[in-house]
Amino acid sequence: MIVPQTMTEMWATMGSTIASFMFISAIIHQYCPYEVRLYFGKYTQRIMSFFYPYIKISIHEYAGDRLKRSEAYAAVEAYLSINSSKCAKRLKAEMAKDCSNLVLSMDEYERVKDEFQGIQVWWVSSKVMPPLQSMYPQQERRYYRLTFHKRYRGVISEVYLKHVMQQGKEIRVRNRQRKLYTNGSGNKWQIYKQTMWNHIVFEHPATFDTLAMEPAKKQEIIEDLVTFSESKDFYARIGKAWKRGYLLYGPPGTGKSTMIAAMANLLNYDVYDLELTAVKDNSELRTLLIETTSKSIIVIEDIDCSLELTGQRNKKEEKSPDEDKEKSEKETGKEHHKEETSSKVTLSGLLNFIDGIWSASGGERLIVFTTNYVEKLDPALVRRGRMDKHIELSYCSFEAFKVLSRNYLRLEAHPLFDKIESLMKETKITPADVAESLMPKSPLDDAEKCLSHLIQALEEAEEATEKADKDASRQNAQAATKAAEGRAKEDAAQPQENSH
Repeated sequence: MIVPQTMTEMWATMGSTIASFMFISAIIHQYCPYEVRLYFGKYTQRIMSFFYPYIKISIHEYAGDRLKRSEAYAAVEAYLSINSSKCAKRLKAEMAKDCSNLVLSMDEYERVKDEFQGIQVWWVSSKVMPPLQSMYPQQERRYYRLTFHKRYRGVISEVYLKHVMQQGKEIRVRNRQRKLYTNGSGNKWQIYKQTMWNHIVFEHPATFDTLAMEPAKKQEIIEDLVTFSESKDFYARIGKAWKRGYLLYGPPGTGKSTMIAAMANLLNYDVYDLELTAVKDNSELRTLLIETTSKSIIVIEDIDCSLELTGQRNKKEEKSPDEDKEKSEKETGKEHHKEETSSKVTLSGLLNFIDGIWSASGGERLIVFTTNYVEKLDPALVRRGRMDKHIELSYCSFEAFKVLSRNYLRLEAHPLFDKIESLMKETKITPADVAESLMPKSPLDDAEKCLSHLIQALEEAEEATEKADKDASRQNAQAATKAAEGRAKEDAAQPQENSH
């Protein structure tokens, strides 16, 4: 007769059994060679697969050497954000596109159930942790795992996954928040980060309606941008990467950065502000390009100041061997320190970044350079095909002033406009200076007072220009007088020499 065990005896028996299994497992791990354990584990998994009725599909965030984030992972993440908010118990919250609602998605190690055409499937969010003994800091690798019964393999692989991708992409478009990216300082740990770009939400309010520019020129740029964004098939037909370069040049304060923001808002593109001095070398520059997304603007502002890229080839040709030999030990030490700390991006690397083979990875991208001194740039950098459209942003015209007047003062016309127009024909003033003059400085400043400030600024600029012209004329006259005196002395000395 079997006497039933008490609860205490059952727990004691279970505890001793578990302890025995743990002891045996520890002995195997310690004394059994790794290759033997790997062999048995592999074939045990194969044997179990004959009896296990479920199939698992893993979708990783990064594949291979983590060159680019998986589009499939992003689509699944968006798709599950709808399902997980209804049934998951642990959720992550992010701000939505309108900045008023939160978008919920499943947290790590959370499991949710989905149903498609009467078929139940399960999604699990997980990640692979890096080994603790690793010499280098590494980031975990996240992935989603889909589990379903093997009898539904055809429906899941051919229909359901396509449904997930399509729905996920549509949700991403609805919830997409445009972002402003910047690259961090390059260092030896950079490759172990999830991405080389940091970002914030792009909220710049500039549009072409508020941009101070002649209407005809503004319309030409708008049409060029819209045509580019709708030309995917055209670029594929002619065999070119779907990208376009813009060179914005002109004096400081003429609205180059504002133009970039207006372009991004018109096309609904992200902005990647590339700081070349923070890029370690050409290889890192290429990696940054790969990690940019489509529907984006890659910006390098003040490229003439970013690196020693202007006229590099001429400099190398002009250097003589004697100059290299005359370098002191102190100067050599400084150059060695500079090589260790500064960027090693070359003109060749930047040219390949713009239109090399790697530039075709992805599509629908604008590359924008800005400069105050276009004549300093290497011709190879700004030729057509790299910088396809050159846009000069010059001093403020009267048409541009009327845009600023409408923006700042809500004025379409005013008696002082005639005087301002006549002064602007004779004076150079930037849109930034005009905007500052039109900005009310106190609650008591009305439109007429702001316009008076602008007139005063224009008159001061005109006086400064006249004074500079007079000084230049005086210096030229003095130089001409000295040159004439010198020639006269030479002419007077020649007869004496001839007499001798």
